[in-house]
Parts: sequence; C-alpha cells; structure tokens
Amino acid sequence: MTNDLAAHDWRSEGHLSCPAPAGVIRHDRHAMNTSFDKFQAAMAALPLVAILRGLTPPEAEPVGDALVGAGFGLLEVPLNSPEPLDSIARLRRRFPDALVGAGTVLDTAQVRAVHDAGGELIVAPNFDAGVVAEAKRLGMVSLPGVMTPTEAFGALAAGATGLKLFPAELASPAVVKALLAVLPRGTALMPVGGIAPGNMQPWRDAGAAGFGIGSSLYKPGKRAADVAADAEKFVTAFTGVATA
Repeated sequence: MTNDLAAHDWRSEGHLSCPAPAGVIRHDRHAMNTSFDKFQAAMAALPLVAILRGLTPPEAEPVGDALVGAGFGLLEVPLNSPEPLDSIARLRRRFPDALVGAGTVLDTAQVRAVHDAGGELIVAPNFDAGVVAEAKRLGMVSLPGVMTPTEAFGALAAGATGLKLFPAELASPAVVKALLAVLPRGTALMPVGGIAPGNMQPWRDAGAAGFGIGSSLYKPGKRAADVAADAEKFVTAFTGVATA
C-alpha cells in the first residue's frame, strides 16, 4: 500500500517510471530531452558510471575511447580534478551520444559552469536541494548522494533523476533493499564506493539499478590500455558477456 501510494504521488508531480533491463529509471515527463534520453539508454544498456577523478584534459579522449569502446555511456569528471571543465568539454565533443558531466558538484554556480562546458550530468556526494533544482532547471540529469530515507525522499522531491548511495562502504545490499521498500516504485538507486567486478551481484540482487565506479576503473596517470582492460572486466562481470 505505501509503495503504491508513493509511486502515485511522484507520478502526479510529473515523474515517470520506465522499466529497463538493468533497473527502472525515473525522469521528469515535462523535462524530457536528450540528457534524459541518454540516461535512460545508458542505464538500459550498461548502468555503470565511470568516475574519472584526477583525469587531465590530455587524457580525456584516450581514456574516453577506452571506456566508450567497452560500452560505458555514463562519464563523470569530478570537479576536484585538474581543469575538469576542459575535460568535460573534450569528452562531450568526442562522445556526443554518451552522457557526460561532473561529480563532486557542491553548489549552483558549479552546476551552471558544468552546463556551460556542455555537461549534462550532475553527480554529488551529498544532497543539496539547490543543486538538484538548478540541474533540473537546466534540463540536466541529477544524481545526488544520499544515505538515509530522509535524504532520499528530499532529493526526489527536489527533482533528482536518481540517487547515488554514498559511500556504499557504509551501507550494504540489505540497506538497498530496505530503502527501495519505502521509496517510490522505480527509483534508480546506485551504490558508489568500493564497487568491484566481484561484488556487484549481491547489490543487484537487492535491487540496485547500477553503480558508480571510481579508483578500481581509473586512477590519475593510469594508461588508457589499462583502463580498457579493467573496463572490460566490469562489463563482463555485469553482463556476463566479454567485450572482445
């Protein structure tokens, strides 16, 4: 009863739940644009966000080639990386069909700067209502960080596209299952932190829609060839099908 009523309430405010093979994606029916199309397509194909903390602009294209070539369609450059807006602009130009954006976005000015650089994705370690609202206003996909039901419901009310469960090291698949039992039906909940090819399945069994992957995929200075090899490991673990 609670879940059905909650799902009805969110849909009545303009949110729409859409089934996808890897999870169910929420998006705003009135704000539907290429950003949300890209998000839905990427989540249906391979719902893994590549977190490229420390990426430099000269690395953007070769590292992006490695990731997109393996099947990744969600690329995040945290704003505490060197010249992140330049890297975002380069990735967006090279991979127009991927959803490219920023992580560690902490205020509305940063949201606008990412948008001006061509970014379409806003990811944060926390939930800030202003950040989520500004991303929504600009037609961007927003994945704020949450850990509690209070944060999760607040983020959805503010217009979040999905939720980043962070840090996942402080949570468990049981937490995912408990949160999804009370959140609106179709909420995309994505654990981030400590995710590796060998530990995704219990989270997926609990209902996780996808994952954010950081240092196990990319670290500053890591060769593109090594990124490609590790990306394939994640794709194989998630899909059960080798990319090569």
